[in-house]
Amino acid sequence: MKAVLVLEDGRKFEGHALGSGGERIGELIFNTAVVGYQEMLTDPANAGKILVLTYPLIGNYGCAPKFNESNKVWAQALVIKESSRIFSNWQAKESMQDFLKRNKTLVITGVDTRTLSVHLRQKGQMAGVISTQTSDLNELLHKINIWRKDSKESALPSISTKKAFNAGPLKTKKRIAVLDLGLTNSILKQLESLNVGLRILPYNTNSSEILKARYNALIISGGPENDPALEAIAREIKMLIGKLPILGISTGHQVLGVALGARLEKLKLGHHGVNYPIHNPVSYKGEITVQNHSWVIDNESFSKIKNVKVSSYNLNDRTIEEIESRKYKILGVQYIPATAGFNELNPAFTRFMQMLKRS
Repeated sequence: MKAVLVLEDGRKFEGHALGSGGERIGELIFNTAVVGYQEMLTDPANAGKILVLTYPLIGNYGCAPKFNESNKVWAQALVIKESSRIFSNWQAKESMQDFLKRNKTLVITGVDTRTLSVHLRQKGQMAGVISTQTSDLNELLHKINIWRKDSKESALPSISTKKAFNAGPLKTKKRIAVLDLGLTNSILKQLESLNVGLRILPYNTNSSEILKARYNALIISGGPENDPALEAIAREIKMLIGKLPILGISTGHQVLGVALGARLEKLKLGHHGVNYPIHNPVSYKGEITVQNHSWVIDNESFSKIKNVKVSSYNLNDRTIEEIESRKYKILGVQYIPATAGFNELNPAFTRFMQMLKRS
C-alpha cells in the first residue's frame, strides 16, 4: 500500500504503509537511538507525535510484552527506512510487524529518514501528515493547517490512572505519592525497588489531598509536554513546595520549574536519544543520559529564582538538565533517569532518597 509523508513546509516523502492504513497528523520528532522502538512507541510522553527513527533497519529483534512502557501505543505514527523481514531475540514473542498491526499503528517505510532528519535539523521540528488515502500536496497541507488551528485537548485524562492505587511494599514507614502524568513501567520498576510504599495518583489530584494524606514525599512523573493541563498542575505543585520533598522527572521537572516561577522555552530541535552528555558545574563530573524532550526551563527566568540551583547542564547547548534545592528539598531532572541494567537504580533516585532521609 502506497503512503506519503508531507511536512507543513511542503516537503514530501513517499513510501509504503506497514501495518494499518489511514491518515495521521502530528508533530515530528526524530530519535537517534539504535534500539528501543517498542519502548518509544509505548511511552506516553510521545502521545500525539509522529516518531522518526534515524537508524535504518528497524524490527530486527522483534517485540515482547516486557518491553512495553505502558499498555498501548501512544505515538500517532512511525516513520522508518526499512522494516526487518526477520527477527532474532530469545525474549521476543512476536515480530514488530505483528505488534504494529495488533496496535493499529500507521507506519510509513521506505523513507530516507536520514535526509528527513537533516531537513528537520535545519528547519526545526514541525508538523506533518502521513496518509494512505491521498497524495495530493495541497489537500494534505490544508489538513495540517486545520490541525494547527484546532484547539488541542489534554491527553492526560486518557494517559493518567483513573483511580489511585498502591505499588511497592505495603508495610513500610515511608510513603511516597507519585503524580501520574504518564508514568512508564521502567520508572515504576525502579521506584518499587526503593523499599517504600508508593501511591500512584491521578494527574488532577489537588495539593490539599496530598497534604492531607501525609505522604513523606512526592514524585511527579514524565509525560507529554506542552499539555493544556500542565499549567493547572503547576499551580497545585506551587502550594506543595517546601512542605514535602519533591522529585520532578522529565515533564514533571518542567512542571516543578513553572511552579517555582520559571518559564519554559521550546528548542528548535529537541533532545531525543540515548547519548546526551550532561555536566555538573560543581563536581565537574559528566554523565551520558537518555533524553526525550522538546521543551526546557528557560535559563534567564530560572536565574531569578532564589534558593534553587542548576546542578547539571546539557553539554551540547547549556540547557538546564537538573535543578536542586536543599532548602525546599526538591530535585528536578529533565533527562530520563534510566537504569543501567541488572536492576540498578539511577543515581537521581538515590540522591532523592538521601534528601528524604534528611527531611
